[in-house]
Amino acid sequence: MMISKEKSYTLCSLLFKTKANYSTNLQTLLTLITNTEKNTIIVAPEVSLTGFDYENIEAAVAFSEVATQALLSASQEKIIVLTMLEKVDGVIFNNAVIFYNGILVYKRAKARLFRLGNEHKYMSEGSDDDFRIIEVDGIKIAIFICFELRFKELWQKSEGADVIVAPSWWGKPRAEHFKSLTQTLAIMNQCYVIASDSKNEDCTGMSSIITPQGEVTFNGNKPCLELEYSQKKIALMRKYINIGLE
Repeated sequence: MMISKEKSYTLCSLLFKTKANYSTNLQTLLTLITNTEKNTIIVAPEVSLTGFDYENIEAAVAFSEVATQALLSASQEKIIVLTMLEKVDGVIFNNAVIFYNGILVYKRAKARLFRLGNEHKYMSEGSDDDFRIIEVDGIKIAIFICFELRFKELWQKSEGADVIVAPSWWGKPRAEHFKSLTQTLAIMNQCYVIASDSKNEDCTGMSSIITPQGEVTFNGNKPCLELEYSQKKIALMRKYINIGLE
């Protein structure tokens, strides 16, 4: 189903610092969500509610259950995307989730763990088979969780998306990689990319929104960067330079 001509959405890339107090992080996120208008796609940094708090990972997992209930309530007429540390059948995963209209409409585990950050020692990988485009309110969305941006087989699975989102905790020494990969994704797919990276000291802080033409706008110091979504611009770009995307 294509989005109707009357339908309007705003894209929002978040940028904020994850602190030691989980409740403080949740309140920051909820405040930013509340300040957006209805029909907004909101993308938060990877594990922004707890960080990779390995020393307290059981507490981080438990807090995700609390956060889920709050985010379900906050998602009325909004699409919220983030990742959380969760336990499934006794196994910990870094799950990407999409909340919309009070419903959890999508969940999958990070399929590529960042071994330089020891992620594989504390959680398990998901499956590539679960990586797919999900349609929410007529908008086709694909999610790359941070390190997944580096894998071409996942890029192929995102072809045809209207919006690609990248919740990330990307290391500052590789800032140019993050910038290049997210911009190239937009150009290759002729779609919007919402990249949300943490403002923590070890991260790039390069949250941004990229248009189907490849134009990049960075958050800078804005905790919430907003840009109008246009299905027409996607269609025009794909018609202008036809590479077989629908």
